[in-house]
Amino acid sequence: MSGPFIDDARIAEARKLADEIVNPIFDLIQRNTTVSNERTVLRFFGISGAGARGVPLANLMVDKLKSAGVLNRGAAYWYGRALQLGASSPLDAVERLTALPTDKMGPLSPEMEANLRDAVREEARAAMTELKARIAQRNALREQFPMSPAPHKYVIVATGNIYDDVDQARAAAQAGADVIAVIRSTAQSLLDYVPHGATTEGYGGTYATQENFRVMREALDDESRKLKRYIQLTNYSSGLCMSEIAFCAAYEKLDMLLNDAMYGILFRDINMRRTFIDQYFSRRICALAGIIINTGEDNYITTADAYDAAHTVIASQFINECFAKRAGLKDWQLGIGHSYEIDPYREDTLLLELSQAMLVRRCFPDAPLKYMPPTKHKETDIFFSHAYDVMADLVAIWTRQGIQLLGMMTEAMHTPLLADRYVALKSASYIHRAARGIDEEFTVREDGKIANRAREVFAKAEELLRECHSEGMVAAIGKGRFGDVKREETGGKGLDGVLEKAPDYFNPFLEMLEAS
Repeated sequence: MSGPFIDDARIAEARKLADEIVNPIFDLIQRNTTVSNERTVLRFFGISGAGARGVPLANLMVDKLKSAGVLNRGAAYWYGRALQLGASSPLDAVERLTALPTDKMGPLSPEMEANLRDAVREEARAAMTELKARIAQRNALREQFPMSPAPHKYVIVATGNIYDDVDQARAAAQAGADVIAVIRSTAQSLLDYVPHGATTEGYGGTYATQENFRVMREALDDESRKLKRYIQLTNYSSGLCMSEIAFCAAYEKLDMLLNDAMYGILFRDINMRRTFIDQYFSRRICALAGIIINTGEDNYITTADAYDAAHTVIASQFINECFAKRAGLKDWQLGIGHSYEIDPYREDTLLLELSQAMLVRRCFPDAPLKYMPPTKHKETDIFFSHAYDVMADLVAIWTRQGIQLLGMMTEAMHTPLLADRYVALKSASYIHRAARGIDEEFTVREDGKIANRAREVFAKAEELLRECHSEGMVAAIGKGRFGDVKREETGGKGLDGVLEKAPDYFNPFLEMLEAS
């Protein structure tokens, strides 16, 4: 594809810096839990229903334990206490614990404590076996109907109605889409609960619920069998319910999740501590489920200038990779995010965009990468916008992107129409077919514009990583180093949902996930 641009030793040093940057954050992660992580534990046990007025049962139980001041021992522990009290089902356990004065329940003898934990671990193993069996069903379908070659063409549906989404997803798959992403309803990331059931009234997107995941997965499985090629399904694991949505996605056999270590902090003002803790458990689940995560560095250059802030993308990618690896994710699961966003009226933009994409590929040679299309500088001139998108298609095939979100000619004007998707898919298919292997035909000059720009960006990324290393991630975020957005450690939404673990904290699922 090109010359090396950057020495291996410098890339290794960037990884080492990133690893040391996240060390203090992992101390925070190990010492704390969150209400959303504890709700996830209950969902593992099968507590996925809703009570009066649609309130999720997991929320009812966790809120009860939190108000009693005992949640820091772990929801799994109190689920075990409910079993000891004779609960006959997960729903019965919720009813018993929400009816009892949990904070007045006295201590158990050491023998009873050990028996409780053994019993809960046995239930947890059974729940994990069931989850793995469902993941195996998805993998078997993947093997039966192989996917098209990369870049996988990724398009969005976002009607607000899951049943209308299904119709549009089927049409997109028939037109050549490889990946269907269901955009979430506006501001769902700020809800501290996962809505229950199938939904038909989302705004700007469709609510991410376990039932909606099931409905869409079932439709795409059917379409995969008809088309004789596997269609992947994507949703969003971000905001205040990262780990809960990761579990729902794993259980309903999704293939990808948008999941980032810092996106919620920067772009949704979710509390920093809450985000770091939640993303770890969510990524542990993704690692088990074989889910590819898509990180969100492309957002940095929609709030900041893409040319000036290119280095922040690279620095964040190294940090995101480190968080992911510590949660057990493999290289093939890292859909590391970047995008084609430099102002098109700047000179040499194709060369600059090619340089950035080549640099990302150089730094992460074994990751699929997730490439985003132009959005910030789209125009109402749909013919220009279409040409603009085609340039991104060319860069995607040239730099061997694994996952490419296709640009729509009316991007940012309205929810894409069926015709927009059809045109985008047709053009991308043509470019991918016409230019496949172009990277093997050309060598980029070591002293040319592309190589020099890559070295310049990487040098600035190294400088930013050293700043994060010396001053800490919290300070760097506080200074607006990523996306020109400043956040404070104790600011944002959801801090009240962070709890320090008790010395006898119990989470059998995290035990199993970390052991694996």
